[in-house]
Amino acid sequence: MNQPRNKKTKRTKHPSPIVLKQGQQEQVTPRRFSRGQFLLKLDAEGVYQCAVTGLIFEVSKAATIKYSLLSWSKYSDYIKEPWIVGGPIFDVTCTPTSVLASIQFPHTLCLNDHLSDTTFKVFHFKKDGPEFEGSADHSATHVKWQVSSLSPVGPVLQNRDPVYYHGVVLLYKVISDHPSLSFRVYVASNNDSFIKDVSKAVKLSSKKFIKIDKPPCQKLLQDGKKYRLISEPEAEITPEEIVFADDSLLKVKSYIEVYLEQPMDFTLSLIELDSEEIVWKAKLRECDWIQHMQNDNEKRRRTGCIKRRKTSSSLSEDEPYNKQVKYNYITDENQAKTVLTDKQLMILATKMGKDWKVIGIQCLNLTIEDIEQIEAKEEDINMYKCKMLRKWRDSEQNKGTAQHLYGCLNGSASHEVIEILKGFLERTQDHEETT
Repeated sequence: MNQPRNKKTKRTKHPSPIVLKQGQQEQVTPRRFSRGQFLLKLDAEGVYQCAVTGLIFEVSKAATIKYSLLSWSKYSDYIKEPWIVGGPIFDVTCTPTSVLASIQFPHTLCLNDHLSDTTFKVFHFKKDGPEFEGSADHSATHVKWQVSSLSPVGPVLQNRDPVYYHGVVLLYKVISDHPSLSFRVYVASNNDSFIKDVSKAVKLSSKKFIKIDKPPCQKLLQDGKKYRLISEPEAEITPEEIVFADDSLLKVKSYIEVYLEQPMDFTLSLIELDSEEIVWKAKLRECDWIQHMQNDNEKRRRTGCIKRRKTSSSLSEDEPYNKQVKYNYITDENQAKTVLTDKQLMILATKMGKDWKVIGIQCLNLTIEDIEQIEAKEEDINMYKCKMLRKWRDSEQNKGTAQHLYGCLNGSASHEVIEILKGFLERTQDHEETT
């Protein structure tokens, strides 16, 4: 940070918070494309924050911005002492380029009392090599950069001691026919580039995994500190202790393996050894993974069925018939047009959990603006959920059926919601068979 020009001033000024107050920047939801690409079409001059990545764009007029998360490991040869990774790295393009004035990158650090004496730069990888460009400013959550040109860019900071991170614990369960339980546990900074690296590594593994979502760390993670993962009841944990470090630059991420001989509910806790404080704790229940395991083969068969329907409106003659999954292959024209009623939607709404907003956005293609509109009027929480389902049904028109909703929610909604949908499907088919 530059010192004030007035020599009489003895102290460095505290940097002004750069993240605009709510209402001064518009929250926007990008379109998603393959390979993790995002697209924003901005209609006018202003400051816009991506609801998915946290990036904040300042444009002088209408613009189209494309961006995607990258891996820091690709640039590990260029990030050397005293610099360390400060947050996710992105590839950004803008049309027209000249209208993108600044980008604010989310960072993963907790600066505490070091807000004014922390030195951030922006790693900018150009055709002729990397540059470390000065940041315009920074706050407790973001690093602001005046755009010079566009290519891979991400925040870095000058190493200091201590470094505190907002942390996450990523849980992946091995899917197998064996009754025992085996998990990979990644302890990481809340850095989207790191999280994407882990997701990619899990997908490329010879084993098959299901991700189990749990809340992030309740307390900060400190670079160089020792942490221990413990289980109640006891489990085999390898290694039991780790020294935390941000592994964003490493291609292969380290993890902890947790193994239980018999399936059961259990609690994992991450403890900082020096203080013996619990920095993260989560209860893992059989329902977190059992539904996915039961429906795994069924889901693959349904996907295959959908692909076949692109060229044929009915099953092939040699398609095996399975009573257990018959609701996945309903093709009767009248049954397909049986749209869910308000009463059925309310039954489903009362069984949906706290994650209903996430399900609405991820599975039913609603936007954050849709959710905010639903919540605009103070009503019972179940009415909010029912209105969300109604909005989906009405947007789907003739496709707002139990069959279609089952396809959208299977693998994401609770076991109870899925079972209710199955019941709707079976009753609908029974009715068709008797008419």
